[in-house]
Amino acid sequence: MDPNGNFKETLINDDVQGLLSLYEASHMRMHDEEILEEALIFTTTRLESLLPNLTNNSLKIQVTEALSQPIRKTVPRVGARKYIHIYENIKSHNDLLLKFAKLDFNMLQKVHQDELNEISRRWKDLDIANKLPYAKDRFVESYFWIIGLSVEPQYSRLRRMLTKVVNMNSIVDDTYDAYGTHDELVLLTNAIERWDISVMDSLPPYMRIVYQELLNIYNEAEEVLAKEGKTNSWKKLTAAYMKESDWLNAGYIPKCDEYMKNAVITATCMLYVTNSLVGMDKLYMTKENIEWLTNGLLVARSAGAICRCMDDISDHEVNQQRGHVASIVDCYIKEYGVSKEEAYVEIRKMVTNAWKDINKEFLFHKEVPFFVLELGLNFAQLVDTTFGDGHDEYTSPKSETKKLLSLLLVQSINI
Repeated sequence: MDPNGNFKETLINDDVQGLLSLYEASHMRMHDEEILEEALIFTTTRLESLLPNLTNNSLKIQVTEALSQPIRKTVPRVGARKYIHIYENIKSHNDLLLKFAKLDFNMLQKVHQDELNEISRRWKDLDIANKLPYAKDRFVESYFWIIGLSVEPQYSRLRRMLTKVVNMNSIVDDTYDAYGTHDELVLLTNAIERWDISVMDSLPPYMRIVYQELLNIYNEAEEVLAKEGKTNSWKKLTAAYMKESDWLNAGYIPKCDEYMKNAVITATCMLYVTNSLVGMDKLYMTKENIEWLTNGLLVARSAGAICRCMDDISDHEVNQQRGHVASIVDCYIKEYGVSKEEAYVEIRKMVTNAWKDINKEFLFHKEVPFFVLELGLNFAQLVDTTFGDGHDEYTSPKSETKKLLSLLLVQSINI
């Protein structure tokens, strides 16, 4: 910065790599860090203006990728796949390091391919797509979310189980959101609260399929999955879904705070990270770790808020047309009397603030183990990848999503 406290104008053309580094660092900012706020604006503006004239192709790709999605918001596996190619085209790269990076990526990709192949065969045997035609079938996308949470080879058993959990959550969500009657949903909520096969006969036939498969997933899991950790998250989630159904049934649009308190649960972060934790290892599955997550650790709450806000913006117009429960956009418009566009701006500010909360937790919440915090961060990164361009890439995958899945799960890297 110059003596007047402004960023030096000489940086505009002289140090693109430095600008890029400062830009990436600014995404680690917390609340009230004004210098980093200014740094983000300064570097974004400069990098955007410099981009068209960059002659170094490798640097140009780095800047393009960073402006699209900074490292802090990038799923590590996605970032690794892209950066290997960038690094290869940097003249000063280390050949041995590059070769090991490629080998490592391909070896782990083979593990993931084998897992997905096995899980996919078993899932197709269930014939859920034909039995429950109203529900989304996003099996590969579900697996992508799980490798975003726990990519390491030692967590193969966890990924096999959680992929089914994610897909079943998608079906349960669609059941509450678009298919079940209010009275039927009350029955399903009560059944999940009891978590007992004896209540099966109280459910309509199509709900029995959903409920039975939920029970099967956890019955198949090894005993290391703590009962409280695996079922309480489902009970809280379906209770939150039921509250949304009650709001819709009553024609009620809640205040923003009331909506978000429920929305951080329906965003499913708590479900996924809690199940991830209890499925990792006995070493990690401590009472304290599970309680931090189930009682609303700020990282997990913030990741859930990011998910719900970004998802609601991406699906807002479609959901309005089909009579969906009020979203955070609808709640904000009603409570503050603003336009849709103004609501979008303020809700995106909520997303920015949630990222700052996550950054703060990593610096100051020392009593919580790093890997617990990291699960929440991983979820937030997945959300940014799925909803970051304002389009719901889970509900309606576009060519970019298919390209990304192909890079991670199909195409190996040439060595």
